[in-house]
Amino acid sequence: MLDIREIRENREAIEARLQTRDRSIDLSDIVLLDEERRRLIAEVEEMKAARNCGSQEVGRRKRAGEDADDLLAELACIADRVSALDEQLRTTQTQLEQRLALLPNIPHESVPSGGKEANVVLRAVGEKPEFSFPVCHHLEIGERKGILDFPRAATIAGARFPMYVGAAAKLEMALIQFMYFHHAARGYTPIFPPFVANAESFYVSSQLPKFADDVYHIERDDLYLNPTAESLLVNMHRNEVLANDELPRNYVAYTPCFRREAGSYGEEERGLIRVHQFNKVEMFKFATPESSYDELENLIRDAESVLQALEMHYRVVLLASGDIAQQSCKTIDLEVFLPGQDRYYEVSSCTNCEAFQARRGGIRYRPAPKAKPEYVHTLNGSGLATSRLMAAILENNQMADGRIKIPAVLQAMVGAEEL
Repeated sequence: MLDIREIRENREAIEARLQTRDRSIDLSDIVLLDEERRRLIAEVEEMKAARNCGSQEVGRRKRAGEDADDLLAELACIADRVSALDEQLRTTQTQLEQRLALLPNIPHESVPSGGKEANVVLRAVGEKPEFSFPVCHHLEIGERKGILDFPRAATIAGARFPMYVGAAAKLEMALIQFMYFHHAARGYTPIFPPFVANAESFYVSSQLPKFADDVYHIERDDLYLNPTAESLLVNMHRNEVLANDELPRNYVAYTPCFRREAGSYGEEERGLIRVHQFNKVEMFKFATPESSYDELENLIRDAESVLQALEMHYRVVLLASGDIAQQSCKTIDLEVFLPGQDRYYEVSSCTNCEAFQARRGGIRYRPAPKAKPEYVHTLNGSGLATSRLMAAILENNQMADGRIKIPAVLQAMVGAEEL
């Protein structure tokens, strides 16, 4: 959530930057609601001050044996007015918070303006694989080998839920275990969180209220299925004040992720590219404002280290303002190449949200022992998501005779060198 004081003081500059994300963004109603809220607060305070003075005068008159009926009648009118003003203030405050909750974060100055077409490839790592034979799509590989079974998954749960069988199930578990312990060894505290969260948690992470239709809701318990462990980990220190020397705090979690993925189409509907359930190892950081962009670079480096260990060709992409998530100030994607589709797909998004989520969750730190608490910056990054990574392994490591080479770092856990 954005700071209303910053909007009040820098409305034009903030509005202009937000419009690089969405041209329809207009802060007029927010500014008017803020002005009305402050006017009501001033009037309420004025009325309450008059009531206090009147009450003191009533007390003085009664002690002096004087009549106070006129003042009592006036105080009754003031009380009614205060009650009405309080109700108006609550309504205005609620409307203001609702408007602010729907606003996206302000893109960092280094983020290019525009949509996907304005994304910038910063660098490519490794060589794009070349094949002397026709390459297969990972779904064809999985079905031929009997290791991906979407039809039976559909019988159990419905369309676009995956089911890994045999060697693919082993490979999926090996990926999860490798990435989880890999990041733990790099200084991240391992977390095994609940896989559901309450509405307040999703508000802090920014899934709610704007993206309510994209998440799975358990109505009876009023809980939500986890779409990404970011939604859980950002709440680790909700309403806490951390010490400066406790930062950065680095966490890594494994969770299954559940997403409705409405609106996807075409090639993305085939196989593992865009499914309703997938596994992910997620990195999360709480950092000081001064260090958060250095920590973003660390986050990117840690996500890259997984792809390098798996000997994957990938590219690093700076997302434009119209292509970043609501809570993001700046996002860097890692994209792997899938030869079966001759295109790149994102397997990790590394994001600095600055104080956007911290302001929603009351997550602060104290810069010095007696200093006033300030909001932390929060950062998140996939480390990585396994479904597209599985697709990349199957497609990039296929051989002419149909065998699939298992990355060396996973062979011991899978118990084989090839599929």
